[in-house]
Amino acid sequence: MGSNKSIIVPIDFGDQSMIALKQSFNLAKLTNSSLILVNVIDSVILNSFTDIMSKDEKFEEQLKSDSLKKLNELADNVRKETGLKVTCLIRMGKVYEELVELADEVNPTCIVMGTQGPIGLKKKFLGSNASRVVRAANFPVITIKGKNHRPGCKHILLPLDLTKETKEKVNSAIELAKLFGSVIHIVTIIEDDDEFIVNKLTRQMNQVQQFIVDEGIECTTEFATGDDVAEEIVKSAERAEADLIMIMTQQEIGWIDYFLAPSAQDVINLSEIPVLAIRPIKRKDTTEYVIM
Repeated sequence: MGSNKSIIVPIDFGDQSMIALKQSFNLAKLTNSSLILVNVIDSVILNSFTDIMSKDEKFEEQLKSDSLKKLNELADNVRKETGLKVTCLIRMGKVYEELVELADEVNPTCIVMGTQGPIGLKKKFLGSNASRVVRAANFPVITIKGKNHRPGCKHILLPLDLTKETKEKVNSAIELAKLFGSVIHIVTIIEDDDEFIVNKLTRQMNQVQQFIVDEGIECTTEFATGDDVAEEIVKSAERAEADLIMIMTQQEIGWIDYFLAPSAQDVINLSEIPVLAIRPIKRKDTTEYVIM
């Protein structure tokens, strides 16, 4: 994760961002990180309001002031409840652009943000900000969609395939597992019954399991089959009673820009379990990793 000890938590004062905020507390304590609460006033929505309401020059400043007051009150409550260091920021612009820019400025441990998925106009809008942040951010992003979450992170689901980023994701899972005292559950989704591919995946899964066990972490393995990879990953996470699903996004930004087929975004949309998306480090070589 990032080198600076801070966690960015976007706050829109809705229920889902409050759930995400609470989920950030444990991680902040375990990583000795401060919290940065940021409320982004969406410039698109603001402009539509000011167009309707014959623009008042003081309207924008009043909105910022009111938002900061509300954010400071929330921060005070968090400090009292957790003892964590909390700072507040108000930014104005496109939500996902401001969050990505802020992350580049502060180099956070990660971003923890709520998402409500793709159903309905408002939910689709909120969800699109989370998905754009996941695509564009250079830092790990934990998206929180579900309403009910256990404290801590006792079980981590780690989907694997044959890409070169596998070792990077495994190392991140090990780092988290050591922080939380977690069990890692490896799952490989088999879409093709080609014997060569199945054997290669089996060898890799065994290597990764041994690599994790050698680090002193309990690890289980599972093969699952199905046409919809994202759906099978979520089902596997539910079977494992996972508290977190780890996925990896691609470096490229585009329409099809995700590590997992059909897409990491589908996992985020489907899962009621928090999803940690890690963007791979840019490398010149395109060869596969060998775990051992």
